[in-house]
Amino acid sequence: MLVLRAILFTILIPGTIAVYVPRWFARLYPEQLDIGAIRYVGMLMMLGGFLFYLLSAIAFLIKGGGTPAIWFTKPLKFLIGEEPGKLVSNSLYRFTRNPMYLGVVSFVLGEALWFQLQSVLIYGAALWLMFHFVVVFIEEPHLKRKQGLQYEEYCSAVPRWIGLRSFKK
Repeated sequence: MLVLRAILFTILIPGTIAVYVPRWFARLYPEQLDIGAIRYVGMLMMLGGFLFYLLSAIAFLIKGGGTPAIWFTKPLKFLIGEEPGKLVSNSLYRFTRNPMYLGVVSFVLGEALWFQLQSVLIYGAALWLMFHFVVVFIEEPHLKRKQGLQYEEYCSAVPRWIGLRSFKK
């Protein structure tokens, strides 16, 4: 049942953010970029982003015993499950505290390059900024309250994003 809930969450949340919304932007603002062969990097970014998300979601299921559901989605737990009860620090979580967000943003930016769409590129940049604020102001304080010292030690050992350490308070 947990796997089914993770699949439903993936379709509803990241699926909307990474597939439906970019298509909507592409229809509304179809201006294309002329980036030539660089567009093929987009396909690699989409594949890498998908794999980042998938491996992270599997780690949540196996190590954490939960789905990628965010803590404020508790009213929907019957449908999409709940956040992991344990801190997940294995798999890609050894290199970045937010591989799912990185995966989704990489996928969206990859779409922008592959389809050469300026609107999707702007959306991808705005999406990363929104994710950053969600992580800094909502998720990290929540996890510090929930996981305590274990999460604080994890934060000091693993960067928030790849290669970028979080600022110490």
